[in-house]
Order: sequence, then structure tokens, then C-alpha cells
Amino acid sequence: MYNPQLETFLRVADAGSFNKAAEESYITPTAVIKQINLLERSLELKLFERTHRGLLLTKAGKSLYQDTKYIIQYCNDSVIRAKNAMQENTDILRIGSSPMTPAQLLMQLWPKIQARCPGMKFEIVPFENTPENAREILANLGRNIDIIGGIFDETMLEVRGCAGLALSSEPFCCAVSIHHKLAEKDRLQVQDLYGENLLLMHRGWSHYVDRLRDDIWQNHNKIHIIDFDFYSMNIFNRCENSSDVLLAIPGWANVHPLLKVIPVEWDHRIPYGLLYSPQPSETVKQFLDAAKLARNK
Repeated sequence: MYNPQLETFLRVADAGSFNKAAEESYITPTAVIKQINLLERSLELKLFERTHRGLLLTKAGKSLYQDTKYIIQYCNDSVIRAKNAMQENTDILRIGSSPMTPAQLLMQLWPKIQARCPGMKFEIVPFENTPENAREILANLGRNIDIIGGIFDETMLEVRGCAGLALSSEPFCCAVSIHHKLAEKDRLQVQDLYGENLLLMHRGWSHYVDRLRDDIWQNHNKIHIIDFDFYSMNIFNRCENSSDVLLAIPGWANVHPLLKVIPVEWDHRIPYGLLYSPQPSETVKQFLDAAKLARNK
């Protein structure tokens, strides 16, 4: 389905060393080096800088690294879809899962949904939460992934070209490093954030976040707002490695093991629910109908 040298490339990039990648692949370092050399030669690209500190990805290598993960996942998903196509009379719902969109939150609905749709089965499809993946996956829901659970508003749905079904209204919380002074608290007052750097998604991403931003500017200007562009593991790592505070929701409590998500005494929330294609399949329609009934109970 794809060049197997790409898997070796990923291992080397993650390990930062030919020797470590060889150990993980159960082959010799010489064989790993040969595969990488062949890959670089066939692509006419230099993928690694060889330094005394180890292997570093070049700009071309970084670009290929992101796309390769998607390519391999896409190929694996293609095989699964082909196998599923051979199964008769089986409704399979493909649920996308990433650290920021964990499928576990949707699994709480599953017993109620399966009671109404006993023949339906689900398949978890993991994906990496990058800006490129978000655009591609949300614009093409129904192709590789049917449903994703996450936060959204009308603007995001319009921009991403997908539809949404709200299941709940989640309170905005704050995530901090477990070493942060605020981590001692189990609930925050807004005044606890005075003097802190609060990481917020840029204006225009969500009017729910913008409403909070305006409230802070007008009534709590001792909180320093810092914009960022995308919720990914990088922003969670930044929060853990600094004294910054990150706007979060309760469902992200397990995204990063060294962060604590703390409720805040303010009246700001955001819808959480199901993202799906504007032209859902019959299986997805059945799932959505069952989810609505489960939500209303």
C-alpha cells in the first residue's frame, strides 16, 4: 500500500538515532541506514541532518514526517474499510479519536445507543490532531471517519464544512502544570488568575471564547491574554513547561498527565457534541437519532 521505508523513516525520526530505530525494528543499524539512504535517493530529498547530538529532521524531513503519519494511517484505514465492505448486514460507525477529541467521552452514550441500534458496531479511528488533519478530516467526514466528538460553535462548523449535534454545554476550565501554584486549588476564582498568562484561541475561532475574552478585557484586565492558533499536544506541552494557564474543558483532564484541569467560578461554557458530514449516511442518521433520544433523557 505504501513504501515500507516510510515506517523506518518515522522510527528514525522519533528515535533520533539509527541505532535506537534499529533496536525497535529488530534489524541492524546498517540496514536502517541503507533504507533511509534509499528513501532519500528515491525522493531526491535530504531528510536528516547528521550532527554530533544525533539526527535532526530537515525542513523537508519535518514536512514529510507529518504527511507520512497521515499516509500510513490512511492506508491502514483503507484496508479496514475494504474488509468492512465484505461484511454483509453490518452497520459500522467509524469514530475519530485524538487526545483533544477522545472517543471515551462518546462511549458513555454507547449502551443507550446500542439498545436502539442493536446491529450497529463501532470502530475507533485514531488520528493526529494537527491543523492540516483537522481541515482534511472535518471537511471530509463520512469518507474515512463518520463521527468526531468535540467542542464547536456555528462559526467553526461553517468554516470546516461539517455539521454538529450538541450533547452538552461544557464549562470552561483552566489547565495548569501540576507544579503551578494554582494546582493546589480544586476550584478557582477569577481573581486567582490575576497576574497570570491565560492562553486563549485567537479571536474569531469561537464566539464562546471571544465572549470570555471580552469579559476578561472589560472586567478582569489584570489577566494577561496570550493568543494561540490551534489546540494540539504542543499547546498542552507549552502549558506544562511554563507558568502559563490554558483554557480547557473537563473532558481534557487526561490529555496531559502533568496538567491539572481546574473549574473556574465564571459563567462561560461551550457546546460539546458530535461532528458529522452535512450529508450523513443512513448508519450515521440512525446513530444521531439515537444520540438525540439519549441526550434528552
